[in-house]
Order: sequence, then C-alpha cells, then structure tokens
Amino acid sequence: MRVAAQDLFKVAYARYAIGAYNVQNMEQILGVFRGSLEAQAPVILAVVPHARAYAGGEMLEAMLQAAEKMYPEVVYAAHLDHGDEDTCWECLASGFYGSIMVDASHLPFEQNVAITRQVVERAHRQGVSVEAELGVVAGLEGRSDINEPQAMLTDPDQAAEFVRLTGCDSLAVAIGTSHGAYKFKGQPALHLDRLAEIQRRLPPGFPLVLHGASSVPREEVERINAAGGRMNASARGVAMDDLRRACQLGVTKINVHTDALLLWTRVHREFFRDQPDAYDFRHPGSLYVGELARLVVNKSQQLGSANRLAEVRAALGC
Repeated sequence: MRVAAQDLFKVAYARYAIGAYNVQNMEQILGVFRGSLEAQAPVILAVVPHARAYAGGEMLEAMLQAAEKMYPEVVYAAHLDHGDEDTCWECLASGFYGSIMVDASHLPFEQNVAITRQVVERAHRQGVSVEAELGVVAGLEGRSDINEPQAMLTDPDQAAEFVRLTGCDSLAVAIGTSHGAYKFKGQPALHLDRLAEIQRRLPPGFPLVLHGASSVPREEVERINAAGGRMNASARGVAMDDLRRACQLGVTKINVHTDALLLWTRVHREFFRDQPDAYDFRHPGSLYVGELARLVVNKSQQLGSANRLAEVRAALGC
C-alpha cells in the first residue's frame, strides 16, 4: 500500500529511521518490495531525475504500481529524490508521488529559499509533502558532482530560518556524509554535535533526512575487485553506530543508493566470471533481486524499522 512519506515520519520520529532506496529498474523495485515484506519494514522507494531519464517516468511509476499489486502487504512511499524545478513540476503533474525533494542547495541561501517555497506552495495544494536540502553534501548526486571543497555543513540557525521561510516538511542536512563510494578521507565520522544543534532549533518532531548514508561494505569492494573490478581500497561508508545515533536526533529518513549499486556490480561481475559462457541476463538479475532483498532486511534491522509493519498499519489505519 502506498502512503505519504510524512505519515511514516510521524510514526517513526526519534524511534527509528526508514530506509529510502533509489530505484531505476525492475530488479531493484522487486528487491526492495521483497526485502520490505521479509523484514516487515516500511520503505521509501526514491527516484532521481537520472533514473527517470534512464527508464522513463511513466515506466517507473507503472513498475511501482505493479509491485504494489504483487506485494499488497508492503507499506511504502514513492518519493522524488534530488529534483530540480522542472522535474518537480513533472512529478506533481503525474499525481503519483506523495513526496518530492526539491534540491536547490547548490544555490545561495536566498535563491534556495525562493525556489523551495515556490515548490512547497504548489505541492501543498496537491497534498504532496516537500523535502528540501540546506548545506551541500559532497559527491555525485542526482543533479551534479560536488567536490569536497564545495561541501558545506548545514548551519543550525540557517536551518531554523529556512524551515520557517519555506514551509518545507522535511530537511536534508549536511553533517559530513558524501554521495558515492568514497565518502571520507581519513577517519570517517559524522558531525553529530551539529545534528543535535539543528534538531534543537527546529520545531518538535520535525523530520530530518540524511543523504549519502550508505555503509559501503569493505567485503563488497574486495569481492568486486577479486572479480575484475578496480575500485580504490579507500572506498568506505557511514558506520551503523553513527546512523543509530542520528536516528535519535531526528533523522527519520536515510537514503541508500551506493550499497545497492555495489551489490549490482558484485553480483554481475562474479556471475559472468564464474560462468563465462553465460549470456542470459535474467540469471544474474534474479540473483540480484534476492541479494538486494537481504540488504533491505539488514538495513531495516540496523535502522530499527524491521518488524514495524503491523504498528505502522495500525497507526495509519490501513
């Protein structure tokens, strides 16, 4: 059942976080739905503009609707991730997405406010919630490639002003994470003190979002390289202990993308290495669906959202 992301946030706030998984093909959609059912966890399926360009917006929406019929017990939200203005208007016109993200974080504060407020006003007229971003997360996003010197932590005072001026429903904050597999130089760590200050200045129960939060398991990197890959051994992600602490400080949605890409790469590299005469993509595709489902189960357990479906259904009356 498709529900509003904002309703999920109200149930989860300060107790656990909900995994938001970026999807762009059938295998990923099936894997997330299957993993959600196995974990008995609510999930968010997120689509970035590049995914819409790759698969087509209508195709992705149709696949999500088909998966919803196949897995009617799953409670999920459909979300536009890192949308620019044009993509936000397209998704609002489709009527499919219950939440959209407008990402103007790369612009000066005043422009970010103006663009976000414009999207919020139109989205709210349609009953759609809006996620915005303040601060700049480094790495390859759905929009552009932000290098480390351009990255900027979210200012707590600005965060409070931004939420007040825009009326956004959730806020993605920059506290040291990075998009992609190479998230940290030196010892990885999140600025949880900064996160606590942001939470303290925002209205009670206001949901925060963490982008670039994949864990980048070392084993996956090693297996990819053993199967012919050339990933740098410095690839590393966010520690689960940090994510758990972030959940207690208002982070209610945690984006997972890189881990699913690494899994895809590892499964296919190993399959064709071990079966060089194979050419049917359905075999590694089926393996990937099962592997991604297990990833969703593990993430849900780590984030505390596993075994919550009955509770969520009761809270939402569905």
